[in-house]
Amino acid sequence: MAFGIKRDELYRWKDAVSRGEIAFLTHYWLDDRFAGISTVTKVGCSDLERLTNWCLSHGLNPQYIHHSPSYPHYDLFGPIQKKILELEHQWEQIERFHL
Repeated sequence: MAFGIKRDELYRWKDAVSRGEIAFLTHYWLDDRFAGISTVTKVGCSDLERLTNWCLSHGLNPQYIHHSPSYPHYDLFGPIQKKILELEHQWEQIERFHL
């Protein structure tokens, strides 16, 4: 279950992903499979080669890319989430979600 984002934020992320940009969207998230995790960042890009290279450049396994037909993305959560957001200068998301 996702919450804590505004509709316009989601639309901006979808637009950027559709244009082939690397786009970040963090939101609150609850999933019983991941106890203690309350946020996730979706790193999306419709250009799968670009998204794969982005994963590799951050030491992430591109095997875990979600191949959604419209919005391919890689989910970041836990300690790696904050580390990557810092490397990508996503300060607003770090502060907003108290990461």
